[in-house]
Amino acid sequence: MVIVDSHVHLYPSEINLDPAAWAVAQGEPHWAQLCTRRRTDGRPVQGFPNVATLLRSMDDAGVGRAILLGWYWQKATSCVMQNRFYAECIRAHPDRLSAFATVNPRTGRTALDELRRALDDGLVGLGELSPHSQQVSMEDPVFNEMLALAGERGLPVNLHVTDPASTAYVGRVETPLVDFVRLAKTHPGTTFILAHWGGGLDVRGLANVWVDTAASPLIYRQGGWNYSGTSVAVDRILFGTDFPLVLYPRQFREPELGEFIKEVRVMLPDAARQEAVLGGNAVRLFNLPAG
Repeated sequence: MVIVDSHVHLYPSEINLDPAAWAVAQGEPHWAQLCTRRRTDGRPVQGFPNVATLLRSMDDAGVGRAILLGWYWQKATSCVMQNRFYAECIRAHPDRLSAFATVNPRTGRTALDELRRALDDGLVGLGELSPHSQQVSMEDPVFNEMLALAGERGLPVNLHVTDPASTAYVGRVETPLVDFVRLAKTHPGTTFILAHWGGGLDVRGLANVWVDTAASPLIYRQGGWNYSGTSVAVDRILFGTDFPLVLYPRQFREPELGEFIKEVRVMLPDAARQEAVLGGNAVRLFNLPAG
């Protein structure tokens, strides 16, 4: 069975060298709020690994493929930078990496042009987007045209979701769950992946909606597994870590993938369910090689 991490973030070297300074220079304060935070003991909440480090982490944990997700950038130039970087990553490692495109609908028609270029470059989806963080209306015409384009091309869209019951943190943005129901119903031909267990939204009646498990060891006391079967069917759950977040800060100082895989095996002792969540569902959704 191939294990697929469906929610990974990666950045080019110009960001990794000095993330905070880069964010100031490029006008990305919200990203900096979330990604350059430190814990009360001074340790960073996440690392900034390069591609080689990601691949080593995947090898150490037995992960066969990672899906690289973009970010909900404020600037069009940041979107272009990440899309080009991801295109280079997947050309260099087509057997290990796939990637989604990122755009900001607020930049207008140029965002649609950038999305088409990124998809033509081999990127296989759209997201992780957060229209609420980017201050984009659910009725925004460019945003909706993007969602329709993704549906026409058969490519999934990953959206950031904040659980309304989750603990407050710096940079937290409310994402009303009713908005995602509306999007799913407005675009029935588009496949949506709602990140972070979909914020607890009951998606069982939404045939075009999946969820991923990104960051759940940090967000949920029981890792979000209480949602499995109660608000989402097991065959619609995608294993995702939110790498390079440090998911188990009491045990590890650096981002790694293996501990979360162990958690899945404990929480889903049934072998068939393990296989589905850890890789089978992603293989089916992303049309990946099964082995």
